[in-house]
Amino acid sequence: MILIIDCGSNKVPSIEYAVDLSCDYQTVGVFDLTEEQLNQAMGVIISGAPILVTEIDLSPYQTAFSWIKDYSKPVLGICFGHQILGLIHGAYAARQKDDRDWQTIELIEDSLLFDKFPFEFKMVEDHCENISVPSDFKLLAVSDACVNEAMEHESKTLFGVQFHPEVSGNMGTLLIENFVNICFNSAKNSPK
Repeated sequence: MILIIDCGSNKVPSIEYAVDLSCDYQTVGVFDLTEEQLNQAMGVIISGAPILVTEIDLSPYQTAFSWIKDYSKPVLGICFGHQILGLIHGAYAARQKDDRDWQTIELIEDSLLFDKFPFEFKMVEDHCENISVPSDFKLLAVSDACVNEAMEHESKTLFGVQFHPEVSGNMGTLLIENFVNICFNSAKNSPK
């Protein structure tokens, strides 16, 4: 089962649909999350959110997501999820020009998250902020609009994407399918 953490994005049903094509899921609100749910999950997807990380007090969210630091299962952060994942690991957030359309993304590093992807592909964006790459992460993809489009932790199965694969057609569905496969393989290889 994949645990989807709903941070208030109207795109959560699209995440559920994409995950449901290959795996069971459970959706939980960000402030309703329990340790038992995290333990039962094979992996976690953190949704976007209708908030600006540069304009709010992030401490309630940093507390709600503090489990990430010690979590051993795969995590995929989408948009706000990507940002909070980075901020918890020491990234900085900054405002940028609004990006609310399709964007050409360029892969610069191999990753299982982008298995079967071409060197360039298009994804839907919906943000006006970005984050730096935290020190324990490697940059996977860039675009003309945003330097950190995708990142991966160097030793854990933590991934962040600034774009929204859940509303980006077949390529977005493939990315979520790749993440589910990472979760299956991680569960299969973890000690019982």
